[in-house]
Amino acid sequence: MSRNLYDLIGLAAGICFILALKGLSSPKSARKGNLIGALGATIATVIVFLYTNDAKALNNQTLILVAIGFGVLVGVPAARKVQMTEMPQLVALFNGVGGGAAALVALVEYLKLGDEATVAIVVATVFTVIVGCISFSGSIITFLKLQELMTTRPVVFPFGRQIIALTLIGILLSGGWVIASGGTTPLLINGLLSLIFGVLFVLPVGGADVPIVISLLNAFTGLTVAASGYVLQTTLLIIAGTLVGASGTILTKLMAEAMGRSLFGTLFGAFTAKPQQSSGEADTRPFKSGSADDVAILLNYAQRVVIVPGFGLAVAQAQHTVRELADLLSKKGVDVAYGIHPVAGRMPGHMNVLLAEANVPYEQLIEMEEINPTFPQTDVVLVVGANDVVNPAAKNTPGCPIYGMPILDVSLAVNVIFLKRSMRPGFAGIENKLLFEAKTTLLFGDAKDSLTKVVSSLKSL
Repeated sequence: MSRNLYDLIGLAAGICFILALKGLSSPKSARKGNLIGALGATIATVIVFLYTNDAKALNNQTLILVAIGFGVLVGVPAARKVQMTEMPQLVALFNGVGGGAAALVALVEYLKLGDEATVAIVVATVFTVIVGCISFSGSIITFLKLQELMTTRPVVFPFGRQIIALTLIGILLSGGWVIASGGTTPLLINGLLSLIFGVLFVLPVGGADVPIVISLLNAFTGLTVAASGYVLQTTLLIIAGTLVGASGTILTKLMAEAMGRSLFGTLFGAFTAKPQQSSGEADTRPFKSGSADDVAILLNYAQRVVIVPGFGLAVAQAQHTVRELADLLSKKGVDVAYGIHPVAGRMPGHMNVLLAEANVPYEQLIEMEEINPTFPQTDVVLVVGANDVVNPAAKNTPGCPIYGMPILDVSLAVNVIFLKRSMRPGFAGIENKLLFEAKTTLLFGDAKDSLTKVVSSLKSL
């Protein structure tokens, strides 16, 4: 294959990536966009084996095929078997692997070029190693937090900000050392410091803010891939990396705004936040619990019902049951909608994807800004496994980890029903005082089992 044909096919793959990104901007076209992106990735992989102008281009084909085979054996089962509740962890892990791979490729290419490397190539290599290593180690920490293999609370330590700042200075100095004098040792030091910085960068982030960090690290990985594309002189990598970097940056900004805070506050706010003292009121204050029959009666005589899905819905795999409940209410003449918070679950779009599995009509999925004004006219809000995104503490408790985050104003509805396993707080570890209000009814148990009982009771009314 000639170079011109190679570049032309590479351009076609790049166009596939652009169309895929466009398709992913809407739930209706997301599946098609994903397939287009997969097609582009397949084309980009295959054409590497067809480019024969460079005599060295076909070296190590066996090793490459073995590596691809290993990736397929790991990736396909992981993607097919992963539960929806664990999808954010998978995204974090795969994203980190991508950043680490780009850093390794740039390092190997740098060693191969040796003295032939231009200043521009060395600068791009240093950038790739720094950002790729930060993305790798930072993504591992987000994985551990989301998987709850370590504490989801912010991890702070004495002189934390100063240590982070000194590590960053060390990264910049060692990077300058590589650019000024070259050599492998300073580049390895640079990579090691970057790995340490990635860990320190993510540790102070609380569980509720981890999705924002995943998006930011995803943008980092995109920039790493783009820089490695420059090192390898591959336009396709530059296109793909730039798309990921730009879209990840925009998504990070939107998510930070959805959480009602600055990105700097998300990353380093734990160092200045005041510790929250538990009042112990959760053990003594009365709350109202009900049965499936009680909930069915409330829903049966409502004119408007809003369902607020959360992570607990995903854990219980209750999306099909909640769809059955919504369809039953609609047949009874009840106006039903789903209130979607932009960061409900553990990643952006988590609830949209979950409900799409149950073929919930897209027009019933209403975003926070649009549905909030309707809560005063809502008879019943059914909160299924959500806590932080409806917690009034975000508005009236300065200093708490979620303070300033826009929430779904379910407290303005006439009645609120919470489906919960227990009185434990949400992922952010914040107690929800709405649980103790007179208008609130608690239905304890597994969400799927509880909804099944409510559907059964509703059918008999």
